[in-house]
This record gives sequence, C-alpha cells and structure tokens, in this order.
Amino acid sequence: MPINNCFITATDTDAGKTYVSSLLLQGFKALGTTALGVKPIAAGADGQGCNGDALLLQQHSGIALPYEMINPVCYQAPVAPHLAAANEQLPIDEAQLDAALAQWQQLPVQQLLIEGAGGWLLPISNQRYLADWVADKQLPVVLVVGMKLGCLNHAMLTVREIERSGCSLLGWVANCIDPHMALLEQNIADLRQRITAPCLGVVPFAPEPVQYQQLALDLATQLMQGVRSNRFAHTNTP
Repeated sequence: MPINNCFITATDTDAGKTYVSSLLLQGFKALGTTALGVKPIAAGADGQGCNGDALLLQQHSGIALPYEMINPVCYQAPVAPHLAAANEQLPIDEAQLDAALAQWQQLPVQQLLIEGAGGWLLPISNQRYLADWVADKQLPVVLVVGMKLGCLNHAMLTVREIERSGCSLLGWVANCIDPHMALLEQNIADLRQRITAPCLGVVPFAPEPVQYQQLALDLATQLMQGVRSNRFAHTNTP
C-alpha cells in the first residue's frame, strides 16, 4: 500500500506547524494509522545538536527512528536556514533532501507528514525555495494559518503561491495563536469562503486535555478524507 505524503506549511514562522503536526500524529495513532512526522530542514538546535520541533515529531511518530532520520539538515542558530547555512559553510543540498524523502517513503508507515520550516517561500539557496523542492516532488500540502491580525493577507498570498506551484492544497487549519484576536470567528468565516480547499479544523488557544484528544482525532480524520478526495480527483483527471 503506498504511503500518503503530506507537506505541512504555514503562513509564517510560529504559526503552529509543529503543534498541528503533533496533533495529527496523535490523531493518526488513535485511528490505528501508523504515521511518521519528519522535518527535512531546521534551524535552532540544543546542546546535543537537536531541534525542539523535530524532537516533538520524533516523540509523537508511530515508529521509532534515530533523530538524524527525522531531521537530516539542522543548523545551530535559530535564523533563516539559508543564512545559517552560509554562516556554517554548509549549503543546503537538495540531493540530501531527495535521499531522505526516498528513505522515508520506504518505511513501514501509512502516513508521512513532512513539516517545512518558516513559511511557504523559505529560501534554501540564492535561487531556490523549499517550495520549489515540494513542487518538484509534487507533494500535496496542508496550510496552517496562524490566526492573528494580518492573517487574511498572509493566508491568501500563501494559497495563491501553492496553487501557482501546481501543488494540491489538501486543506487548511485555523490555529488560534492569539487569544485576544478581534473578530476571530469572522476571520475564520472569511477564510472559509475565500479558500476553496476545505478547513480541516479550528485549533483553539490552549485547548483542554479532553478537547485536545478529540481535536487530534478530528484533524487526522479530516486529513485522511482530504487525501482520499485528492487521490480520487487525480485518478479521474482526463
């Protein structure tokens, strides 16, 4: 059975990619689906050379893998990866990303969540963006929208770029990162009518433990439905 691939991007840094990815991984576990979360590129490492976001993905994945398989490219400084790469004189090598993807796709998992870094147009060299690599691999995409003032513009710019790239947008998640955001519900409703891809769920700010588990289950269920719909659409494309 082929692995379902999914690339997780966001409207900005700190919009909640890792939080939503962790929820999805826990939801898949509750559904009995073996899922793996990986982070190809990270910047910002602890004393052991590990990135905190990648460690969370490792923790919640359905199979145990060494850290280096979860996060093959990691830079020490918490800055834009291509700038960290220049400072450390270790350029981001897309061949390394290709090899990592091929390795992940051979693992005994049903769902692969590939978490990006920063937003959609994350530079990885002077000419290339991580989005270019995602488009080359034709990975379907989930967009995490960090709900805050300005998110409508950020969301629609990102959606347009994803569509322009030729990637399929499976759906989007409204992640309520600002507990004091004015007109939150109206902003979510506005995005629902502007984005043709389905809203997979709304993640409240600091959900209660019981709510958290149901939220994880619902998000994973909605993503699975989106994957099936996307596969059906591509199968029936003339």
